[in-house]
Amino acid sequence: MTKIYISPTRALLLLVMGAGLLLSACKGGAAKGGDDDDAAATKAQTPVTVTTLSDSTMVDFIDLNATSAFLQKSFVKANANGYLQKSNAQLGHYVEKGALLFTIKTKEAQSIGNSINILDTTFKFSGENKIKANEHGYITQLNHQPGDYVQDGDQLAVISDRSSFVFLLQLPYELRAYVKNGQDVQLILPDGSKMTGVATSSMPSVDTLAQTQSVVLRINSNAQIPENLVAKARIIKAARATSMSLPKSAVLSNETQTEFWVMKLTDATTAVKVPVKKGLEVGDRVEILSPKFSPQDKIVVTGNYGLADTAKVKVVQ
Repeated sequence: MTKIYISPTRALLLLVMGAGLLLSACKGGAAKGGDDDDAAATKAQTPVTVTTLSDSTMVDFIDLNATSAFLQKSFVKANANGYLQKSNAQLGHYVEKGALLFTIKTKEAQSIGNSINILDTTFKFSGENKIKANEHGYITQLNHQPGDYVQDGDQLAVISDRSSFVFLLQLPYELRAYVKNGQDVQLILPDGSKMTGVATSSMPSVDTLAQTQSVVLRINSNAQIPENLVAKARIIKAARATSMSLPKSAVLSNETQTEFWVMKLTDATTAVKVPVKKGLEVGDRVEILSPKFSPQDKIVVTGNYGLADTAKVKVVQ
């Protein structure tokens, strides 16, 4: 058996080298373990975005259909049997009260007039019956033209009274409490223009199928609006001059929507569950009635779904 002799100096050198390798291995293992812990901690944080409460005016409204109409129409009728000689009426034209519309001449008047004119040329006999407009408005119906033979009482034209022009709001009966006589109602026409109507009366009947009641909205405007135009009538159900609100996505609820809450940041990485009571919902905003938050409170708006109470989060831009 061969013996190997190691000098004391060499043995000391080997011992020092072994200790160095062991220390390096320990440091590497510790560093690796620290990286894993940091990664796990970062992975446990849910990325979220936050918002703050805003103080704004909120109005809860509903848009209903309102149709333009003339409540009163005047019927122009013949006052004798005869031929329609002249007509100054044109469909769609506006006429003033007392304006001459039609001239009728009977066969008897024409025969007598010709005989009298032959006997005495100075006697001016025409035998014409003049029919005038008894109301001002638009001629919305024209039944006869010059040359037609008409009988006494025949309808010649229909004049829609301009002063009776209104919008008829089709109001569901359950919403009648929101529209009262004398109340202003905003009307939005199909071209985007707006005007104000005043509720003056309600029809004494409702539609059998739709269960809607016609409400008369009078407008104070000289705009030339055609009949049967459908506008949007905005009915205000509730309004808040100042209210604290959040985006709808920031408010969470249970399956039955009987409980509501938000996730509020207590520090840079912790979000806690705070029960809230909702108010009005307008567009994408929800009014928060309680509790009272400060304008500086940060509320999670995205990434909040499924978060547990006192969750670890990471705020991202």
